[in-house]
Amino acid sequence: MQFPPEVLRVLTDPRTIIRDDRVHIPFQFELTDWRRMNEILKEMGGRWDNRKAVRAHVFPYRIEEFMRQCLAAGEYPSRYEQGWFPTPPSLVMQICDLAGICAGMTVLEPSAGSGAMTSEIARRGGVVDAVELDARRTEVLREQGDCRRVVHGDFLDLDPLDYAEEGFDRVVMNPPFAGGLDHIKHALGFMRDDGILVSVMSNGLMWWSDKATAEFREMVEEVGGEIEALPEDAFAVCGTNVRTCLLFLPGYAGSRLPTYDWLLRQPRQLDLFAAA
Repeated sequence: MQFPPEVLRVLTDPRTIIRDDRVHIPFQFELTDWRRMNEILKEMGGRWDNRKAVRAHVFPYRIEEFMRQCLAAGEYPSRYEQGWFPTPPSLVMQICDLAGICAGMTVLEPSAGSGAMTSEIARRGGVVDAVELDARRTEVLREQGDCRRVVHGDFLDLDPLDYAEEGFDRVVMNPPFAGGLDHIKHALGFMRDDGILVSVMSNGLMWWSDKATAEFREMVEEVGGEIEALPEDAFAVCGTNVRTCLLFLPGYAGSRLPTYDWLLRQPRQLDLFAAA
């Protein structure tokens, strides 16, 4: 949900102190604005501590980096709106470590949000492209300047072979929980044969019994990938206890993964059949 302008103005005021697990506002402003801000910070997991030594909203986790992402996007995750949950900082580090991102690697983040992962990828020296559906967050990504390229649009509408002349070394993603598997499958088409994909996903990926999910799990096992359950509170910082898992999918030449290189080979294979 979007921050009301009056609340955003207070939270982004240079006098506001957002540090560690606290949001402290050492200046006076309209009581009606405070009440609205209080509702929002409670929605995000904070509680007002009125003790004289504190006088701040206190959170059960470090809020500083997470709040930076929310303020940059001008919106916050709410339990009433289940669409956008920024990737928590600790999980960003885990994803980038698992993907082995280092200087010079090309990296795709196809559901980039407000830049939780793109900023860390750039810090490690990765050359990152981002795709984001929301126009406001797209502008935030462009203003941050961490990405080589920022595309505004539906990732599922992008054709891998039209997008680039070669695949990406790494794909890291936190796709929408609804339809997440479709996003992951599509993302494979942007990855090199020897690339690595790491993605957050609903932990239903570990047990859903429909044919598409079962076949995907078989493919993950066949190529030596892993699906690991994340802690139940992995997204508590975002105000939700949705259960998630982490997918690690390594590519290699000759695997059955439909990578960018695999897609390139398809016309030649079809020509061979036609010649026969």
